Amino acid sequence: MNIMTNKNDIAFTYTMSNMAIMNQLGRQIKQMRLNKNITQTQMGQMSGLSRSAISDFENNGMGSMNSFVQILRSLEKLEILDHFITEAPISPIQFAKLHGKARKRASGNRQTLSDFKGKPYPLNPYKPLLVAEPEW
Repeated sequence: MNIMTNKNDIAFTYTMSNMAIMNQLGRQIKQMRLNKNITQTQMGQMSGLSRSAISDFENNGMGSMNSFVQILRSLEKLEILDHFITEAPISPIQFAKLHGKARKRASGNRQTLSDFKGKPYPLNPYKPLLVAEPEW
């Protein structure tokens, strides 16, 4: 299987070794740093890593995932990681349980007999119809 993703002249394939992929990531980090005109020493201070850790990551693809996140944070590029975060799909049954039954009508402001304790139950007063009554 040779699935390839091209973006900004970067190609990752399943035929590449892990080390080749890490080297490519290191080169990309280095280019991002240079684009921002930041030295390795400055990035080390911003990220909390040593200059040699930055150099190892950029030149040899060596470093931990934690270092990678610290470097991305210092470059203000954490949004790159958004591509790795996906929400698990929810089943229709789980969706229905979470949202319950949706209301279809408003009930209005109902009054019950218990609301009228000690008071006469209100009767609707007679209102004559506006239509003329037949003459018999």
